[in-house]
Amino acid sequence: MAELSDTLLFVAAVTYVAAMVGYLVEFAFGTRGAVARVAMRPVRELVAVGAGGGASGVDIVSPVQPERPERDDETTPRAGRTGVAGAIGVALTVVGLAAHVAVLVTRGLAAQRVPLGNMYEFVVTLTAVCVVGWLVLLAVRPTLRPLGVFVTGALALMLGFAGLVLTTPAGPLVPALQSAWLKIHVSAAATASGLLLLAFVPAALYLIRAGYDKRSGPTDDGSPAPVVGFPFSLGRALPAADTLERLTFRLHAFAFPIWTLAIICGAIWAEAAWGRYWGWDPKETWSFISWVAYAAYLHARATPSVKRTTATWFSVVAWLTMVVNLYVINFVAVGLHSYAGVD
Repeated sequence: MAELSDTLLFVAAVTYVAAMVGYLVEFAFGTRGAVARVAMRPVRELVAVGAGGGASGVDIVSPVQPERPERDDETTPRAGRTGVAGAIGVALTVVGLAAHVAVLVTRGLAAQRVPLGNMYEFVVTLTAVCVVGWLVLLAVRPTLRPLGVFVTGALALMLGFAGLVLTTPAGPLVPALQSAWLKIHVSAAATASGLLLLAFVPAALYLIRAGYDKRSGPTDDGSPAPVVGFPFSLGRALPAADTLERLTFRLHAFAFPIWTLAIICGAIWAEAAWGRYWGWDPKETWSFISWVAYAAYLHARATPSVKRTTATWFSVVAWLTMVVNLYVINFVAVGLHSYAGVD
């Protein structure tokens, strides 16, 4: 079972890479929303007054109000070959999730326990949560599909790193983890981490789209807009900035209470195992830092005087603290949580 689990991990990672290619084809060559964005720019038409230019024979330049453009989040998925590539990407994501879930099931059967006992299993679980969340978003809002290339790219990267660096032989839990709190605390932490990973994608892409909108708008003197460079040039194919920003907030607002629950349950477990609720262990400290960072984002987002781009930067920094907590602390720091299976 352990060998099958490792093989299925490879299958899941490769499938996500293939799905990313499908999303990438649609993202790079599709034209969804391009007409709507062009229509949003002010236009002027020449309106002839009377036959042959009216009594004076002069064409009068009159401003014409452009038609209300269709919002990016109201458009339908792209049609044509690029749309087929995107649909294939979605189908491959579903196949990858099936293999992903099978990794956890076979891992649990091989170890005869819940697959949450080390860093390898934690990463595999949180990425599975991220995939489920992504497919739910697609079911509710299909026009978010351009985000798929970034979601599956992150999944493939994390699973590949887990398989190459974090892999740990399946076995029984160490004594410190043999508690009912394992299922509550670690599963809550993995669920919150997976959702926060998913929330990071629209947060980063919102900053790119907002930068693109700022740089591609008409100039004050009427001269052509300058060429938008990378990475802001990616914003042309992304959903509207407001759509990405709202999605960022809603995902964080949903995941933050789960992360709070994970920390509370961890403190209760620590009191039962070590006789204290909090001891500023490196893992505990960085979990608290991440909690404060996400609380700062939500507070900034709810403050009218704070710009949305500024608030979103808080969420990006918060995710960086999660990365430090997940990878750096487990490899570098030594503490009561040093049973992640990588040291």
